[in-house]
Amino acid sequence: MSTYEVIKQLCDEHGIALTALEKELGFGRGSLGKLKSGGTSAKRLQKIADYFGVSINYLMNGETTEKINNTSQLSTKDERDIAKDMENIRQKLMNGADGPLSYDGEPVTAEDAELLLGQIELMMRRLKPIHKEKYNPNKNKK
Repeated sequence: MSTYEVIKQLCDEHGIALTALEKELGFGRGSLGKLKSGGTSAKRLQKIADYFGVSINYLMNGETTEKINNTSQLSTKDERDIAKDMENIRQKLMNGADGPLSYDGEPVTAEDAELLLGQIELMMRRLKPIHKEKYNPNKNKK
């Protein structure tokens, strides 16, 4: 299921039209239609996720798993580690010291880079509890 289909389904479940959602969130008319081709920013996805009370991951694939709930098991130290790692990744991607960020020979826009960073952070949050249990099983048993 595509992101557009998930959002459309959420709109149907909540009795709101896509155009009304765009207006409610301050988006331009037809901006959600761009999701059919995969074009939107992480900030917009977060606004939509917050509006419906779901995760960005749910918007991306329409599935909820128990592993998403592992993010609540992150300690303050884990949060700091993830934030530090994300800042390092962000600086490396955005400063262009090793060349501009590109895909298939085309430069990646700042919006797309932010979306990529959002997905990397989501992955880190999902994997942190799994790795803690796997690599330190006696300390982090469920």
